[in-house]
Amino acid sequence: MVKKDRCSWAYGASPFYVPYHDEEWGVPVWDDRRQFEFLTLESAQAGLSWSTILNKREGYRRAFAGFDPEKVARFGAGKIAALLKDPGIVRNRLKVNAAVNNARLFLAVQKEFGSFSKYIWGFVGGRPKVNRWTSLGQIPAVSKESDALSADLKRRGFKFVGSTIMYAHMQATGLVNDHLVSCFRHRACRLAAKTAKITV
Repeated sequence: MVKKDRCSWAYGASPFYVPYHDEEWGVPVWDDRRQFEFLTLESAQAGLSWSTILNKREGYRRAFAGFDPEKVARFGAGKIAALLKDPGIVRNRLKVNAAVNNARLFLAVQKEFGSFSKYIWGFVGGRPKVNRWTSLGQIPAVSKESDALSADLKRRGFKFVGSTIMYAHMQATGLVNDHLVSCFRHRACRLAAKTAKITV
């Protein structure tokens, strides 16, 4: 079997890292539920390792109604109290409250723009930004686009959406292709970007 060249971070602490790297990271996402999933997971990751979140991903999927923003937006005090006792997620009151708050605002963005995807892809002009990094040290933690996205989300009332978090979101959902050029996924994601049906 031929060994595939991957970004070295794919060999992280979680057994989910390699499939996440190979199948999801950097692939353009224009499905709103998937956008909400990554928004929720990236926000939960603040201050923690991504492996922690990957290991709890199915717990989040179950606890947050399959990442259906309409259902999460209706979570009340009783549901939030139950979530704070759920070992399948990060039991942080601020983050749980933020997820519910963000769901409500997510719906408002959908109503304003037609879809959240149309809104967020507007920050990169509807086309993924394809970088050509040769080492992990070259990959930035933020960008001018993530700064702008973060600022606009904060203005709208979203929580846990700092520029670093939003850059990670942009990487995860393919707004940015930050696979190293030596990684077999760089070309695959670049080709996927060409067929992405994103209009802004």
